[in-house]
Amino acid sequence: MKAPGVFYPKEEPLLSKTAINPGAWYNLKVVTYAAALDWLFAQTRAGAARGLSRIQALVERLGHPERSFPAIQVIGTNGKGSVVAYLEAAFKASGTRYGATTSPHLVDFRERIRSDAGQISEAEVVSFVEWTQSQNWDEPPAFFDLTTALAFQHFARRGIEIAVVEAGVGGALDATGVLPEVRLTVITNVGEDHLEALGGSLEAVARDKAGAIRAGVPVLTGAAGVGLGVVRETALQRNAPLHLIADGNTLFDLPTKPVLHGAFQLENARLAVAALRLLGYPEAAIALGLSTAVHPGRMQELTLEGVHVVLDGAHNPPAAQALAREFSAYHLVFGGFPRKDYHTVLGHLLPKALTVRYAKAGKGALKASVLQHEYRAPYFEEPLEALSDAIVQAQKTDQPVLVTGSLYLVGAVLSSLPTPANTLASTPSWASAWALSPESTLNQRGNS
Repeated sequence: MKAPGVFYPKEEPLLSKTAINPGAWYNLKVVTYAAALDWLFAQTRAGAARGLSRIQALVERLGHPERSFPAIQVIGTNGKGSVVAYLEAAFKASGTRYGATTSPHLVDFRERIRSDAGQISEAEVVSFVEWTQSQNWDEPPAFFDLTTALAFQHFARRGIEIAVVEAGVGGALDATGVLPEVRLTVITNVGEDHLEALGGSLEAVARDKAGAIRAGVPVLTGAAGVGLGVVRETALQRNAPLHLIADGNTLFDLPTKPVLHGAFQLENARLAVAALRLLGYPEAAIALGLSTAVHPGRMQELTLEGVHVVLDGAHNPPAAQALAREFSAYHLVFGGFPRKDYHTVLGHLLPKALTVRYAKAGKGALKASVLQHEYRAPYFEEPLEALSDAIVQAQKTDQPVLVTGSLYLVGAVLSSLPTPANTLASTPSWASAWALSPESTLNQRGNS
């Protein structure tokens, strides 16, 4: 059944032999899913200011799909994806028709947009791109605007009952702010990340994130210090009920141990539990959500060549500090990007590193010369080669290999491994934690 008033581009892609030009907007049709993704990834703000005008124009032409469902908006420096994972698992357990968005993806773009029926189809992505290219825009939408609008259109088509939506950067001017009916705002925490985009200071970051607080809409947060002060002030100004983990509120009590690993996951789980209780979900569904949530790339544990390998996308100082606390020692494989505070991140990670290897995390990643200035260690263009080399060293010790610094690095490793890693991203339920047998070898997995 179609949502009233929502525009539905064709369900199947048009066939065309026109070659794709990532920068072109008009008179262009794409044939393949891969070509559609190439075009999507090429759409940037090109220096334009952050704001809601682009996403507003998009959803207006689509017939306002964002008006078809209520939402939980999840904002914060770290932990957003984990909170979404717990909520998503509880929705599944209760039979709720839901939609969920997270970013970035690890292996396949479609991981970003999913529902109780699984991930969005390739055909729907292609159809949306073709429709977008056929339009004339005063302000061409950027990648996150497009992804957000596509998600909302998909959710409206699905007739979902509720969406849990992860913000991209900040809160006040994030594309997810176009949602008109937010039931809850979750601000996981406030830390130093995206400083260049959000004002240059921790207080500025907090004000941008807190700017998403809606009048009268309950707020849940694990923020502390300066961040909490700003969130508290904004909630008071907007008459938004504020629920704090720091208050020792029984609303945040965990009915069971969370399945996701890491001490830092306890706070994420408490935020999800409190959100579900405020929404009226039964305790049985809440407990099942905590025990069945899956969140690849965050303290994800594998066994490779008999070695314990941990993949985690920690890419900012608070996340790196929390991650390092989980270990006594490790063999480090690190890769990141210049726009991040990699100096401080490495400052948290290097003290416990028995050996270090750098890996190229993706296009535009930190180069060998930059990383060698921080700490001299071998640099690998192929992440899987860095992992393989670290595993050889780790086989001589009882300590794990830790791959971290960027979710893009983690995704590159996962996509280089064979099934079940490559099937993980296309499985609607996100499958379950997996491990490869100790007797298998990386060289047998196409490491050439």
